[in-house]
Amino acid sequence: MSLKLSNVTKRFGKNIAVNNLSLEIPENEMFGFLGGNGAGKTTTFRMILGLLGITSGEISWKGERIDYQKSSIIGYLPEERGLYPKLKVRDQIVYLARLRGMDKKDAVKELEMWLERFKVPEYMDKKVEELSKGNQQKIQFISAVLHQPELLILDEPFSGLDPINVEMLKEAVIDLKKQGTSIVFSSHRMDHVEELCEHLCILQKGNPVVHGSLREIKRSFGKKNLSIHADFDLTFLEKMNGVAKYKKTMNGCELQITDEHVSQEIFRELQDKGFIRKFELEEPSLNDIFIEKVGASFE
Repeated sequence: MSLKLSNVTKRFGKNIAVNNLSLEIPENEMFGFLGGNGAGKTTTFRMILGLLGITSGEISWKGERIDYQKSSIIGYLPEERGLYPKLKVRDQIVYLARLRGMDKKDAVKELEMWLERFKVPEYMDKKVEELSKGNQQKIQFISAVLHQPELLILDEPFSGLDPINVEMLKEAVIDLKKQGTSIVFSSHRMDHVEELCEHLCILQKGNPVVHGSLREIKRSFGKKNLSIHADFDLTFLEKMNGVAKYKKTMNGCELQITDEHVSQEIFRELQDKGFIRKFELEEPSLNDIFIEKVGASFE
């Protein structure tokens, strides 16, 4: 394991922001870190970075205690973007890279490569304030990865980006993972987490309410989703045993059922009633699990 949090607690006065959190984040993998506002995600990130002291517990990287001295091996993209608006992109990035031990020539070379990759080579000598929000975000991302960190922490990396730029950044993140970077990734978009992460943790009020491999979490959740399109009325299914949720749709209904055996009984009930266009059983979505465990939709 590369990053390990053991019984980490953070108190601010009487308030507990993170409560006895233990996590092991596998090496060379993308780990999803989820939770509503105020769940303790950003506080945890700041403790990993050594920006906030730990009240109790320990955080280690490859068996060694992590602290501010390790900042050269960590990259961080904060949720609140923090570039200097009056500086040119080149000066901004070179300054940040030199703080992390890179020399100027290497920093400029890496910057050129990333600007080319993001299809904005002409931004080298533009001031940050002259760029759109989406393009400022690309520059912020470059500042987090330019020094080729071993551990990369991404706090809402895709928020505010249009779909084309989301895909561009996503591809970059996947490539970094393939090159051996360990990535901790927080997002409000469940679909991104499902697509990118093998393991995850859902925090609620500083406590982990779900933790483990995505596949196992879905399997142990038990409930399944069933989508049915038919040319006859399906409302009678709402009253069937094993139907936890019923939602009418344009072409039929979407059900949440307690386990997959219920789908067989539903299928038997539907026979001889008319034409069925679609009968599809699916794993629960991460959003379903989040709503169930945290008790609210994740907005």
